[in-house]
Amino acid sequence: MLCVCLQFPACAASMLLLISNANCQMTGFAVATVGWILTITSMGLVEWRLWYMDNTSIFPSSLVCVGLWKVCIYHRVGDYSGATFCYQYGYRDTYLPLDIRISQNLQLVASVLGLLGRASVIFALRNVYVGILQKSATFNPFVASGILNLASGICISIAVVWNHHSVMNGEGIIFLPSVSLPLKPSTQEIGSALLVACLAAFMMVLSGLLFLSCKFPTVSRVHPETDM
Repeated sequence: MLCVCLQFPACAASMLLLISNANCQMTGFAVATVGWILTITSMGLVEWRLWYMDNTSIFPSSLVCVGLWKVCIYHRVGDYSGATFCYQYGYRDTYLPLDIRISQNLQLVASVLGLLGRASVIFALRNVYVGILQKSATFNPFVASGILNLASGICISIAVVWNHHSVMNGEGIIFLPSVSLPLKPSTQEIGSALLVACLAAFMMVLSGLLFLSCKFPTVSRVHPETDM
């Protein structure tokens, strides 16, 4: 097809434009892939909130890492600190505050949307490189991927902002008595997982904007037997 295209200036120009835009879409795909991996990673990290407990007769000096799916307690003994207890929780644990329960769902939805977005752009890129250039077969999957990635980034952003707001306001969590944690810590701050989620949200939104902003020409497939 390329040899036939080079015989016609208009067709050659279209092919160069297709290659240029395909590179743009490949960049968006790479950014979306990294953003999706960071989304999955942030869900598994426990350092969404860091609780610092002062040493008292009831609660020994410790660092508590509160994640979306579990909480871990690190007791400090001199210069040594180790995780002495981790407790996992899920959808059935109604004692969790609304922000954590909503964030659980938002992160799951974001990961699914990101996966669907990657599948859509893989399908579209496959059509580009095999020569299927009709708008309905190539352009729409790119647009769908852009919308899915944007929606994924928005979901992550909501979870990040809500958790950040809870930490800044010093909101507590009523854990089960078996966890042996107070309602609120002495001090608390955001953890590294929130920063990973921020980066994931940025990359997912960026990839979505790339897919939506890169123009793709409407070109019908070139058939050598008809052009010759």
